[in-house]
Amino acid sequence: MGCFCLCALAAQSQPRIIPGAERMDQYMAMLKGKRVAVFANQTAMVGTTHLVDTLLRQGINIVRIFSPEHGFRGNADAGESVAGARDSITGLPIVSLYGNHLQPSAADLSDIDVLVFDIQDVGVRFYTYISSLQYYMEAAMENHKSLVLLDRPDPNGSYVDGPVLDPKFRSFVGMQPIPVVYGMTIGEYAKMLLGEGWLKQPSQMATGTTEAEHSGDAVPGFQLVVIPCAHYTHQSQYVLPVKPSPNLPDMQSVYLYPSLCWFEGTQVSLGRGTDEPFQCFGHPSFPPTEFSFTPHSMPGATNPPLKDKLCYGYDLSATVSANPLQKSGHHLQIKWLLEAYRLFPDKPTFFLKNNYFNKLAGNDQLMAQIQAGLSEEAIRKSWEPGIRNFMKIRRKYLIYP
Repeated sequence: MGCFCLCALAAQSQPRIIPGAERMDQYMAMLKGKRVAVFANQTAMVGTTHLVDTLLRQGINIVRIFSPEHGFRGNADAGESVAGARDSITGLPIVSLYGNHLQPSAADLSDIDVLVFDIQDVGVRFYTYISSLQYYMEAAMENHKSLVLLDRPDPNGSYVDGPVLDPKFRSFVGMQPIPVVYGMTIGEYAKMLLGEGWLKQPSQMATGTTEAEHSGDAVPGFQLVVIPCAHYTHQSQYVLPVKPSPNLPDMQSVYLYPSLCWFEGTQVSLGRGTDEPFQCFGHPSFPPTEFSFTPHSMPGATNPPLKDKLCYGYDLSATVSANPLQKSGHHLQIKWLLEAYRLFPDKPTFFLKNNYFNKLAGNDQLMAQIQAGLSEEAIRKSWEPGIRNFMKIRRKYLIYP
């Protein structure tokens, strides 16, 4: 109930999925002779070489790099402010679009002709790369620049699930009225942002078209061009070749991320500071079990919740099959959140006082439902109308079957 599965089985054999960045014949002509800015991180690979290095070798004039949360090389903690710098390999200036500087300024773009975006997303609303994308698109529109988005597969793209965000709870971890898992690549999502009018746009509008995938209205000088993946469908299993952020080290963590990130708004640890982040959860006050862990300071988690405290809980690292598309009923799980609340002895303090849980949920209803003791079935049932409405919007912007 409340989960909309988009497939039954992954294709048993299929051609290799080719990300948009590798389809250079589709976009090089748009960059040659232009001054280019690239918004990317460590996931922007063309085979075994970073996109920035690849474009420079092809003679593309890259003027500036923009980086998201976790930085250009992807080694900063979640939520850590990342200062601007220069790339140690290319010497190019890096402008961080995280913290107090979420959007390129007019000065940042004054010497730029074309913007490029290439980041591996995981298809979850509170994973902040889609928020960065929105600000990047708005900056392109405001400054009349074209934007070339190099699409990549969504590893959680086979289903849609979770509560739809109430705009009253809009934040950097949720900016649009979409479910937690929305079943779209970042290219499809960009088309939806534009087509649904969810972006802040200059008042004077114009329309432009190209042969490449794109959608929506455009201001003079602006155009969104999505370079699609080849051989990808929403039934495809795609194993990420590079971890998308420090605490999503493998596919198990990527698959479990939408179900465990709720704990960021509670007193419970989800394994940051261990070898299995987003693959376990626990707390010192839980009843002693066979499984325990102790978060410690480590790269990517220098000050994890419950640092140096012995936590008892659950190891979930073996709960997701190697190919989740072959697992019946694959969806976002809330049973672990309900179980953690049941076990927590001091229930009035389970949720953090900063209401971060409500930002992750996109509403204040889920917290109230948990506190009231509603069943998983009843909670999931309450999501269904919002998901059904979203599915109608979503299908207009799908690039892939």
